[in-house]
Amino acid sequence: MLGWTNQRPKSTCLSGDFRPTTTQVKNDMWFIGVDGGGSKCRALISDEKGRTLGVGLGGPANPLHGYEQAVASVMSAIRDALHDAGLERRALTESIACLGLAGVNLPSLRQRMLAWQHPFAGLHLVTDLHIACRAAHDGGDGAVIISGTGSCGVAVVGDTETIFGAHGFPMGDKGSGAWLGLEALRYYLLADDGFVERGALYKAFQQHFQTDDALAIIEVMAGKGSSAYAALAKLVFNSAEQHDEHAIAMLKDGANYLDQLADKLLRCGPPRLTMVGGLTECWQPWLRADIAAQLEPALIAPEAAAAKLAHAQAHKRSA
Repeated sequence: MLGWTNQRPKSTCLSGDFRPTTTQVKNDMWFIGVDGGGSKCRALISDEKGRTLGVGLGGPANPLHGYEQAVASVMSAIRDALHDAGLERRALTESIACLGLAGVNLPSLRQRMLAWQHPFAGLHLVTDLHIACRAAHDGGDGAVIISGTGSCGVAVVGDTETIFGAHGFPMGDKGSGAWLGLEALRYYLLADDGFVERGALYKAFQQHFQTDDALAIIEVMAGKGSSAYAALAKLVFNSAEQHDEHAIAMLKDGANYLDQLADKLLRCGPPRLTMVGGLTECWQPWLRADIAAQLEPALIAPEAAAAKLAHAQAHKRSA
């Protein structure tokens, strides 16, 4: 196993680790890019010329919330991409894969993923944060705010990469779908006990779970991971549209954090600022006007950025 790490502030897995079966790049090799988050993962297969051959979708791929689930989701997305490309499974042994996964900034999880007996000719492992930033700016300098199941901020300027957040749910990830879902559940339980007013969000919870029994809701949510809580975030945004004061307060709190996160990222001096993740469109109306005005669209998809990185690393190692 070969590994390397650029020394940049606040990062434990930036350029990643590469585990090759073979270091020779062949003309008929394929390159697989995977973007794996807490709710889903996407895979893309490209050829030597960078042309997209197929794409696929899988389930949650954060090994922090289940190593076996993460591996199964990655392989499900890749199998879908193989099918979409019209390639047989044996093509995997002629492929270089780059996996950008949530959770692998933790050393123990990174090592466990690298120990995986994968079917590829080579495996390059990075965080989903690294892939998101590369995708947002197509490999160039810039900063990105991520708000999906989880949340964080990443800035890459020259040789320095700075990360804010990325502490994981439930310890961190403020401004994320999972954080919003947990805040909403806490509100519901307080309202059910009569400590706060029962508004539109309270009713939305009962409709969502099809019960007015708080203990039944607790039983459903007990032991659930971040993606289950993130699924509740839509209840907060919908209730805010109905002028629910508690939902509005939650969104103001989350938006204030994201505004502060943007301020920190901009102080790093990035030429571009992008926001990505499943809640991007939901959050933008709640952000400070000057922050929202600076947001630029991502240039390519994260899985495409991962495939390009697989191609680059394969050629770098065969040189």
